[in-house]
Amino acid sequence: MSGGEAAAIDSAGIDAVGVASEGKATAGAKHAAVSKTATKSRPTQSRARGAQTRSRRNGRPARQNGKTLSGYITERFDEFSRSQKDVARYIVDHLDEAAFQTAEELARRASTSSSTVVRFSQALGFEGYPELQQAAIEEYRNRVAEENSGAGGQLFDFDHSEFESSLATDHTNVEDTARSLTREQVEACVSALGAAHRVMLVGVDQMAFFASYLRHLLALLDIRAEVVTSPRQDSITRLSRVDEDTLVIAFSAGRAHPLVVRAMKLARHRHAHTLSISDATLSEVGEHAELTLYYSSNSPSFTRSNSALLGIIQALAYGVYARDKAAFKDRIRAFKLK
Repeated sequence: MSGGEAAAIDSAGIDAVGVASEGKATAGAKHAAVSKTATKSRPTQSRARGAQTRSRRNGRPARQNGKTLSGYITERFDEFSRSQKDVARYIVDHLDEAAFQTAEELARRASTSSSTVVRFSQALGFEGYPELQQAAIEEYRNRVAEENSGAGGQLFDFDHSEFESSLATDHTNVEDTARSLTREQVEACVSALGAAHRVMLVGVDQMAFFASYLRHLLALLDIRAEVVTSPRQDSITRLSRVDEDTLVIAFSAGRAHPLVVRAMKLARHRHAHTLSISDATLSEVGEHAELTLYYSSNSPSFTRSNSALLGIIQALAYGVYARDKAAFKDRIRAFKLK
């Protein structure tokens, strides 16, 4: 029997005892003495069971088995529905926001409904969203305490303006992104980009800008790159040219656009090299990519932050340039960029 089933059985048993006791209390005066005697029997055990039940309903049920909330969500990720996976991705990668947002705010950020947030909470074993939020708050506080133990002061004072709050969050996003990436990861991505015969950049909606910007930087290094930014016929034609000598780079934020996912599946089918750049560690695009780069996109504003994404794009281009500065020097000087 699993821990979740045991908790459910214990809870159901205790509720049944409570219902029975109420029935005996209201049955009539002639049963009052019996009811009173039944209530007083084994009080220590009853209190212990009640405390255990409250503990299981207090946002930290036995079902986590000592894991953090984000770790437990990651472990069970494949069990969730598509819309619940959107909530899971957002909580795992934006814990500091999820810990202090209402269910409605979290739903808007995750591009889903508040009812989905509640159902997701219940799927994890919580009674509702407040219990899940409490678990998120505790994990966030523990994480902050660990980070602050070896860190300097904050960028701004506690009492800061919205402008300063936005800048401070971007500053943190860049730091978190840099910490999450290893040198081996970055070098593998730079090598793949520098050695590719053809580069295909796929980004839809707001990600289209960043795909186009990376193409601009690569053009300065005389690296040919094509951009797919919409499901129009000309974009589909470009994707049809993907082969084993192509590097397909996919950009995504939150739930990936269907075109981006299809492009990555096509690339893998044709044995092309693939690189995913996403703000979701559980990204669907990342499942089909050989190489992945994660960036943090937390934001106090009404939209995701892209500061760390911009930093990754410029760092990739600089990495390619640094591989052979002498070869690129004259071309860069021609554009008067140095």
